[in-house]
Amino acid sequence: MARDTDRPQINFIAEALKWQYNLIGLGGAAAFAVASGSELPLLLAAGMELIYLSVVPQMSRFQRLVRSWKFAEEQSVQVKKLSEIFHELPQDLRNRYVEVDRVSGVIRANYSRLSSTSQIFVRQMEERLSGLREGYVRLLHSLHLQRDYLDTTKPADIQREIGQLRGAIEKQTVKVREINQKRVEILEKRLEKYETIRENRQVIDAQCAAIEDVLELIRDQSVTMRDPQQVSDQLESLVQDVEHTEKSVREVEAIFEISSPDLAVGLPSLAQSSDPPRATPYRHSSRN
Repeated sequence: MARDTDRPQINFIAEALKWQYNLIGLGGAAAFAVASGSELPLLLAAGMELIYLSVVPQMSRFQRLVRSWKFAEEQSVQVKKLSEIFHELPQDLRNRYVEVDRVSGVIRANYSRLSSTSQIFVRQMEERLSGLREGYVRLLHSLHLQRDYLDTTKPADIQREIGQLRGAIEKQTVKVREINQKRVEILEKRLEKYETIRENRQVIDAQCAAIEDVLELIRDQSVTMRDPQQVSDQLESLVQDVEHTEKSVREVEAIFEISSPDLAVGLPSLAQSSDPPRATPYRHSSRN
């Protein structure tokens, strides 16, 4: 979930320059100049443009308008990216997300019946629920990638290969010995990274389970209409936990991307999928 400080600075002059109404005005001046065979319309347009660019980008209303454009663009990109990530998930993880989305919907529906004076907290809660679902699907995606890596990597085979190399190293020539010593170092690093991913996967799984548990608790509380401010505070604390976990995930992924591209656990190329899963409730009976 992006913070305002993470967003790039907006060039309001550039945004004013490419605003459609400004472009229409410039195009009209150019057309009039061609039709009249005079440069005067272009000179007048250039003067008006300088005045326009010195005034409009400084106006607070225009800046709010541009920020709303940027926010809408970011939301569109984010929704598309999250949809692509979701469709990469295996069915069991998709079902977990569908259930979290269903519980979030129940919470929103219950609190929507509160008085108008409480709606400001309800809107705040809805924003945090939305951010929480976004973080949850990203965690599920990392869980999927790391689970696949752990399922296809056999540490016992790596240890066996290390033992074989070490057992034969004394009988080899100097050149071969140097190469195989490097191979041993590489294999040992693979074991270290396997253990790091295994621990990281447990952290992600625990965080996903915590999100599910807290949302189910909030759903239960929403039946008795507990203070939405307290619920919003609960969600904010959970969102912060998710952000901390995502940061840890990114740090682990960065280690692998830098040191061993073949072991990287970053996002793969996005698969094309257009068939969403059926929104059937799912309750997993066990968590690792």
